[in-house]
Amino acid sequence: MTAPASTASPAWILRWAPAWVLLAVALWPLPGLSAGVLGLGALGLLGHLLHTRFRGASRYMAVPAWALATVLFAAYWLPQLVSLPDALVPLAALRKVLAGLLALPLLWLAALAVAGADGRRRVFAGLGLIALAWTLDALVAVAIGTSPLFWLLEHGHRLLAGQPWCRPQDVIAPGRLSGVFGPCNPKLGIVLACLAPFALCWAYQRLGAVGSVLVAVAIGGVILLAGARAAWVSYAVVLLWLAARQWGRRGVLATVVAMMLGLATLVVLSPSLQERVQRSALVLQPQTADAALSGRLRIWSAALCMWAQHPVNGVGVRGFRAAFAACDPQPGVSPAWGTGTALHAHQLVLEVASETGTLGLLLWLAGVALAWRAWRHADADARAQTFPALLALLAAVFPLNTHLAVHSTFWGGVVLLLAGLYAGSLWGRVEASDQS
Repeated sequence: MTAPASTASPAWILRWAPAWVLLAVALWPLPGLSAGVLGLGALGLLGHLLHTRFRGASRYMAVPAWALATVLFAAYWLPQLVSLPDALVPLAALRKVLAGLLALPLLWLAALAVAGADGRRRVFAGLGLIALAWTLDALVAVAIGTSPLFWLLEHGHRLLAGQPWCRPQDVIAPGRLSGVFGPCNPKLGIVLACLAPFALCWAYQRLGAVGSVLVAVAIGGVILLAGARAAWVSYAVVLLWLAARQWGRRGVLATVVAMMLGLATLVVLSPSLQERVQRSALVLQPQTADAALSGRLRIWSAALCMWAQHPVNGVGVRGFRAAFAACDPQPGVSPAWGTGTALHAHQLVLEVASETGTLGLLLWLAGVALAWRAWRHADADARAQTFPALLALLAAVFPLNTHLAVHSTFWGGVVLLLAGLYAGSLWGRVEASDQS
């Protein structure tokens, strides 16, 4: 009686999931709307699975993919849970823990979207094309002074809400290239760095080596002009790993030379980039290092203090701002980042350690170890097809870098989405008969 429904369901889910994931990513410049789309998709998938009582789940995606996605969820969510009993801001921590439950179906949704070969091709190509569209839009903004895509969003918001989307007093990074994200949400650089593996792999397959180099130069130029130094580091990781994979040591050396020449050229042409590079150079002098890092040394010192004072389970997820004053190494001194307290640790390892303690850090490390173990045990074909997702995830969480808040709605959603793509493309291969 139920066989026809069970055979029809996988095809419907496999058609729907890739489009939903791409829609959510395309809406990243509108973080609230993107989070809503992801949430609705995750709830829709969860509702379907509960309605069918998970019957035939192995037809949708291989069991190891379900398991790996679930393990990665546990590594992200359980630290939040263990931090709850001693959280400095219990209500905020409880809200985050409860909202974090949605991360499980979100990971499943992302994994399911790339479980089959067709879905994987569509999602990876779609992510690459989104990155290329945002890059082209940013290059146009360099030429004419306005991002066409942001102009459309801004005027659409004016028509609907009767007020500008980005008010002058809300501008965060004046002078930097912000593209479709706009000057009130300067995340273009780091987002492009994370999507770059999909764009570059797509370009290499479709345009060859020369085309992929041109695409790499275009994306790199936009990331440099966007001004976020964390994005520079992430993109360098992407380029160097791709070069090592494709061309070996000589490719790595050539890439390093090309990056230095590209940076030098843009420094000459862009006054704002000159300021960022000059400011970064001050990190070599002890007395100016903290200012060069926009107060990061002060924030990191406070994070270590929080970890030392709450070593077991931290100050509570998203409790950093409440704990900062007690651990501020320079109380009463104006911070290098401007006004107000520090909101998060600006470094993934320190954020996890300070907010969720040693228990949370160990859970994260267990998730990393299991993700790497899955990679080690996958065959060569699975690794090859998963490589763009793995590299994108590494760019997002590379530990020797500064980071956005991984427990925040936006960046947490980005990391979880990339983790789901990794799990689904590595182990979620679906037989062709299940896709028809």
